[in-house]
Amino acid sequence: MAVVAAAAAGVGFVIARRLTAPVSGRAYDLVVRDVVRQGDEEAVVLDRTARTAAPGLFNLWLGGGGWVRLGNVIAEDEGTVTRVVTGVTPDGSLRQGERASWSGIYFRDPHDAGLDGEDVVVDTPAGPAPAWLIGSPGGESDHWAIHIHGLGSPRAGTLRGVQVASEAGITSLVVTYRNDGEGPRVGSGRSTLGATETEDVRAALKFAIAHGARRITLFGWSMGAAIALQIAADAEFHGVIDGLVLESPVLDWQATINANCRRAGLPSWFGAFAHPWLQSPLLSRVVGLPSGISIAAFDWLVRADELSVPTLVLHGVEDSSAPSSQSSALARLRPDVVLLEEFNSDHAMSWNSDPKHWSNIVRLWLPPV
Repeated sequence: MAVVAAAAAGVGFVIARRLTAPVSGRAYDLVVRDVVRQGDEEAVVLDRTARTAAPGLFNLWLGGGGWVRLGNVIAEDEGTVTRVVTGVTPDGSLRQGERASWSGIYFRDPHDAGLDGEDVVVDTPAGPAPAWLIGSPGGESDHWAIHIHGLGSPRAGTLRGVQVASEAGITSLVVTYRNDGEGPRVGSGRSTLGATETEDVRAALKFAIAHGARRITLFGWSMGAAIALQIAADAEFHGVIDGLVLESPVLDWQATINANCRRAGLPSWFGAFAHPWLQSPLLSRVVGLPSGISIAAFDWLVRADELSVPTLVLHGVEDSSAPSSQSSALARLRPDVVLLEEFNSDHAMSWNSDPKHWSNIVRLWLPPV
């Protein structure tokens, strides 16, 4: 029994370390098999995987620098897919044999997304955090949106939603937070799964209010949705936050950890072994965290009665990281405030699978300015 307990503890330690690991470089795990012409269009041939065969718009980050925008699959066989190239960044050189990384992040900065943004700094408890302030095309607006990215993803990932908010006449603040690779680095650089990062986003709301915001809509992606839910439950911002737009939300860390174990080829129940390492004040310090994380505080199926503002949830039914079943359950528990729109997509890829539909749903749902 002692051997079994030690093995379980070891597995839990590894899972907790990997889950909270500091931001690292991308994995260039694809190879450009060929670059071909399809009529007047350039196209790229890649190994066939669930990701590369998915319909929609995606990016291919190149190991040599730059990236390539890809459209839908135009040819395929058992081993490869051919996707049309819709654009290449000036620093990119697409060629056969180039190593590449698949991504749903479609824009790398506001200018790339056709937005007029400026760099600002939000003073947070962790230190100065860079942010993008993107004004409304119609001029000054007291309706703001705070866009919160997910674990391991840069703030640029939220620009897919910023476009819609801007079109709706809403001023946007695209934030960073501690240990996300762009915001201030604290301690070991590890994520606390939203527990401490939430304080930095609270500071962003105070920044918005100090600069004229009277209504704030929170856009949260993955772990960013977990942060948005925590803040929306704060009495401090009641009457200010008017709605939540949540893409692929983490609604229960236990279910999310289990799903990621399954995605890694482990039994899903191995996720339970990580809990002591995340929650215990002593064991969490061994992992490299500043303190224990209350996993229960992020269980929004248990806390569903605390939802008090209209909430739009956009979730892919093929999500292998944050199970869409959690969003379905939340919509059943709180049909009075939660609207769920499902997509045939993986984690945080709903926009990519159908940009027009995603944008229309959000645009129609947003309260009028």
